[in-house]
Amino acid sequence: MSDTKKQKIGALGEEHVATELIRRGHKIVDRNYCKPWGELDIVSMHENCIHFIEVKTVTRVTSSPHDYEAFENIHPWKRKRLGRIVRTYLLDKRIGDSIDWQIDAVSVTLDPDGGLLAMDFLEDIIL
Repeated sequence: MSDTKKQKIGALGEEHVATELIRRGHKIVDRNYCKPWGELDIVSMHENCIHFIEVKTVTRVTSSPHDYEAFENIHPWKRKRLGRIVRTYLLDKRIGDSIDWQIDAVSVTLDPDGGLLAMDFLEDIIL
């Protein structure tokens, strides 16, 4: 079964983010951690803090004021699912209270050929 175009765009956006995180000194711990109630795109460790990273990717031909932003795709139901999957991950991996963690979101904008146009980080977001 082949990936849909949307899945391929999402995977490409995640690759761009993972590359940038490594460049910034993060160690990628997990990718696409899935349960029936949610998925974590990227889990990384940086300076003794676990980062749960939600990646939202869109493609653009041109920049238009009518274009929506990728962050707009983090709807209330997505935030609820994200909170639940983070709690599941912490329990599943037996991560105790002594380790700090945070949730980050990254907006990735690609051109139609998959080239990176923009990447914006929102760090330590509150659900």
